[in-house]
Amino acid sequence: MGKFKSEDKKSVPGFNASSMSDIIFMFLFFFMVISTMRESTLFVKITVPQGSEIQKLEKKSLSSNIFVGVPIEEKKFGSAPRIQLNDQFAEISDIRAFIEAERAARDEVDVPFLTTTLKCDKDVKMGDISDIKQELRQVGALRIMYAASRRAKDTY
Repeated sequence: MGKFKSEDKKSVPGFNASSMSDIIFMFLFFFMVISTMRESTLFVKITVPQGSEIQKLEKKSLSSNIFVGVPIEEKKFGSAPRIQLNDQFAEISDIRAFIEAERAARDEVDVPFLTTTLKCDKDVKMGDISDIKQELRQVGALRIMYAASRRAKDTY
């Protein structure tokens, strides 16, 4: 007859960590693909006004943002409302170059669908907004969207 081993010595098999690095890199690539980076750092305080008729923008990638508000560092930049284009303060005359640069960075097919988003503080005077709109009109950027938050339903 054959020899039989006694089953007295039971041991736990070792942990196989060879696929652990594959799983970690899979998670890393997944989060890199789905996450978005903030495009610009805000230097102005913005509390958007409330609106009653709000629509979502279909393609956010086809929008250029113009921020208008009081600077966060009031001691350094003053308390008057300022215009921010990308990551720097600008004047109204700089809007033309900003829009032309945004158009040059896009495909020719997407240029007619570019939307300029005005993200303005609710305390900014309408005269400043009108000046920005006039500059946008001169450069031919006629698709304008105003950022707003949804108003709570009125209960009467």
